[in-house]
Amino acid sequence: MSAPTTSRSAYPVSVDELLPQARELADTLGGVPSRNRLMSEFRIGAKKATTLREALEASPAAPGESHAAKSGSGAGPVRLHLVPDTTEPEQSGADAAPVDPPTEPLPVVAAPEPVEPAGAAAPSPAPNTDTTAATPEASEPVSMPTNPGTSPASAPQRAGRVPAAWPVLLLALPAFVAIWSGWVGLGSLTGFGMVRPLPGIWDSLQINTAITLPIGVETYAAYALRVWLSGAVPDQARRFAKWSALGSLALGALGQIAYHLMTAADITAAPWWITTAVSCLPVAVLGMGAALTHLLRSPAAHEEAHR
Repeated sequence: MSAPTTSRSAYPVSVDELLPQARELADTLGGVPSRNRLMSEFRIGAKKATTLREALEASPAAPGESHAAKSGSGAGPVRLHLVPDTTEPEQSGADAAPVDPPTEPLPVVAAPEPVEPAGAAAPSPAPNTDTTAATPEASEPVSMPTNPGTSPASAPQRAGRVPAAWPVLLLALPAFVAIWSGWVGLGSLTGFGMVRPLPGIWDSLQINTAITLPIGVETYAAYALRVWLSGAVPDQARRFAKWSALGSLALGALGQIAYHLMTAADITAAPWWITTAVSCLPVAVLGMGAALTHLLRSPAAHEEAHR
């Protein structure tokens, strides 16, 4: 004897309504059916099938109840209507079985075809003269520029360019001539002159020591100015370069003033205090250059630069 099957209802059927039919199925099988069997027979979800199975195990069928259900003396079978089930059955494990689809297909009502009069002739289709309208062409993608007002070719270059250095060289040339002549002239007034640096080795070699003033003072001023304005050195070295560059430029300006004032006054020998200050310039330049190099190459400076 096969167990009765039910179709889906437009309204969800409760567990109490399905319990008599589930007991009848249990009597047929000789035991409590599995959850998947309940899902397959009654077209219900996994959650409702689990609840129905627990109800069968908790309250076994009373004597004569199944017989009444079979003979039809009890409550009649529940008429169910088809409704989509929104809950997916949770089947996992060895006892998972696929749910069979409904055996009876839904009736499909076809629309009545229009009846044409007996004497009417079928209208002939109008000739299609426009062939381009039947096959629409695929529209080509149009790429819009990011900035409609400008084109890529005419867009200005935003990347900054380093200015050329040749104007600086052109400006430095007359300044170098004036500074060189001023320092050499001041050196002559303060005791600098011709010396032989290699006596006994190269006696004919002679150097005017006055050239050490423009080379030492002005070269260090330019180097310290470069270190100060670079911004890529430690703070201690940058501060030292700043003040030493300003001091070197100030000493250069004072040297030029002193030379031109003494030349205009026809002074052939500088006062002692000017001679003392000028004679200390090579030593001062050497000390400042060595100190700045030490600050730039110290281990602390490398650690600070790599942070």
